Amino acid sequence: MTSMAGSAQPGKPAPVRRFPVRTCVACRTERQKREFVRIVRAPDGEISLDLSGRAHGRGAYLCADGSCWTVAIKKKSLERALSAPLPPELRAQLAAGPTTTNASHGGGTHGPQ
Repeated sequence: MTSMAGSAQPGKPAPVRRFPVRTCVACRTERQKREFVRIVRAPDGEISLDLSGRAHGRGAYLCADGSCWTVAIKKKSLERALSAPLPPELRAQLAAGPTTTNASHGGGTHGPQ
């Protein structure tokens, strides 16, 4: 008898869906990818917020609720993760908090869930 991986069989519960897990560079909390804001260093060296989470390049994640944003700037966690200095505009945007980013991006509570 052959079984197909990932398909539900009669009498057995459906497999649990797994979501990508990422770690915040500031507080080191692991959460689902959708609960983070991604900062990306594109192949051309430009660093920007990636609200889609799909831009090409090296990415670093921060908690979407904004609680870690100033900590990441102070500890230079983003610069270390991206191996490049943050541009002043992005630094100012992160210091201002999540109200300057796309409000529909989402958020969540801080800490392990």
